[in-house]
Amino acid sequence: MAPAEEFRGRAADHGDMASSHPSPRRVAVLGAGMVGLSTAWYLQERGVEVTVLDRDGVAAGSSWGNAGWLTPSIAVPLPEPSVLRYGVRAVLSPSSPVYVPPTADPRLLRFLARFARNCTPARWQAAMRALIPLNNDALAAYAEMERGGVAARTLAAEPFTAAFRTEADSRALLEEFEHIRACGQEVHFDVVDGPTARAAEPALSEEVGTAIRIHRERYVDPAAYVASVAAAVVERGGVLRDGVHVDDVVTTGRGVRVAGEEFDAVVLATGARLDTLARRFGVRRIVQAGRGYSFTVKVDDLPRGPVYFPTQRVACTPVGDRLRIAGMMEFRAVDAPMDPRRIRALVDQAGQLLRGAHLDHREDEWVGARPCTADGLPLVGASNDPRVFVAGGHGMWGITLGPVTGKLLAEQVVTGRVPDALRAVDPLR
Repeated sequence: MAPAEEFRGRAADHGDMASSHPSPRRVAVLGAGMVGLSTAWYLQERGVEVTVLDRDGVAAGSSWGNAGWLTPSIAVPLPEPSVLRYGVRAVLSPSSPVYVPPTADPRLLRFLARFARNCTPARWQAAMRALIPLNNDALAAYAEMERGGVAARTLAAEPFTAAFRTEADSRALLEEFEHIRACGQEVHFDVVDGPTARAAEPALSEEVGTAIRIHRERYVDPAAYVASVAAAVVERGGVLRDGVHVDDVVTTGRGVRVAGEEFDAVVLATGARLDTLARRFGVRRIVQAGRGYSFTVKVDDLPRGPVYFPTQRVACTPVGDRLRIAGMMEFRAVDAPMDPRRIRALVDQAGQLLRGAHLDHREDEWVGARPCTADGLPLVGASNDPRVFVAGGHGMWGITLGPVTGKLLAEQVVTGRVPDALRAVDPLR
């Protein structure tokens, strides 16, 4: 595909009026996770030459060890009213699913204050409605990449089982489904009793008394899938360089200078480190690391699909012949060392509801930093410089929404027009 003949810059109203910038023939993408690589792939679809730069390597951040769920029907804003029910004592406990270590960091305290303000029904509903256009096209973007040469494949999550001790425990998720539907998004599910759930998934323990099976969802091995997208980008002529620490982006009369090279535009997709560069270009939203933990274990009866324990906030996903167990939300610095107490909490919680999981023989213990925003919405679009674009802040949904936001951002980069689905996630909002 030939490069677009004209690149319309970002207008004062963030999108509809064209300016006279030339077509972006060469674009640098900073970040080799799902978001950055998907953006690079879709830029190539529009005839753009791409160079992807990463300080560590492909899928080295939050893309590597997460649960790999592609669950757009339940991709919801992180700040929700139920979070406030934990209380101060709970969030200060290292065993809590949501953990805030005692801190005097003013930046983190500002983020937490803004996060708490968004934990209201009205703000959650507004954010949910903003996510729906992205959720609706999320799986189609994956299918498009696979038709276009990405060798990896998504897997049908049938069944996708949310398991609970009691029927009373399940009511919170059922109520959330009602709220999602009230905002205009469908969730397809059925409710089964404990014996039925255990018959379908023998890895569930006798403690499971009821379950909700969610339909029409998918999942991936995230590290393998992201590596496959990277390979496709390179096979189509893209350049991928790791070990490149970019600490500055300089705009010039001709474009932008990144890592000693000149490009027509740059996409900042640096995950939980997005603030470092984006703030220089008018992005004032804090992107806070919401760290998750995971490990893999052998299981006597490997589940056929993902298993979720919502009360404990524990996610389990088959990865090859093992089960990845993931969870926790820890608001802490990106580079803070792994906290072994968080792994122990994950082991304790998973062990209560799983049967035959060899939790004492863990492999691939991991911590990764999800890029979280205080309003639960990603930051995708142009900065205050028409050559600098932002793609990040997806929270727990970077794997689910990375390809669709990459597709829409590529459209904006090349045409200068803001797709309707990106208006609510403008990074300058």
